[in-house]
Order: sequence, then structure tokens, then C-alpha cells
Amino acid sequence: MKSLEVRVPHGLSPEEVRRRLDTALVHAQKEYAATVGPIEAEWEEQDRMRVRLAVMGMNFNGRIEILVEEVFVSLELPGMAGLFAGRIRDGIQEKLGGLVGSQEA
Repeated sequence: MKSLEVRVPHGLSPEEVRRRLDTALVHAQKEYAATVGPIEAEWEEQDRMRVRLAVMGMNFNGRIEILVEEVFVSLELPGMAGLFAGRIRDGIQEKLGGLVGSQEA
């Protein structure tokens, strides 16, 4: 199993980052349900979310942490998904950057 880490800078309050992540999660659960399957996510603490999903029979487990100046994502890539680590990292950076990046509080 390969680990993937992504850091996306932000200039938002932790509350606003959390609100945006919650909104994006609801959208993703609806948009990708047919192709990805259920996306499970829960806040373990005010600033830490645990995420689980399955894609093409592979289970992905990850964590999202809201830090003062960045959002940190760690994801365990099962099996063959490690071959696509660069594309997965780029996709996370693009989506998350569009959600919280380069914006002022």
C-alpha cells in the first residue's frame, strides 16, 4: 500500500474550510454515487475528517486535516492505484485548490 500526501494552502478560517468541505462532500456523494459508490466521511475532531470510499473494487482510506494555513490530505493507495499516484495527487490538488485555495478569509 502506497501513501499519498497533498497540501493545499488557504487563507480561510477553519470554520469556513470545514463548511466548504462539508458542502463539497454532499455534492461528491450525489455526483459520484453511480460511478464510485458510497463515499463515507466523518469528522473525528473539529479539524480532522476520516474518509473512506471504494473505486473499481479498491478501498481507499484517507484523512483530511484543516491546519492554520493549509489543508493536509493523506490517502492510502491500494494495489494498482499506486501507479496513478501522480494523477490522483493532481486531481486532489485541483479540486481542493479550487475549493479553498487562493482565497482570503
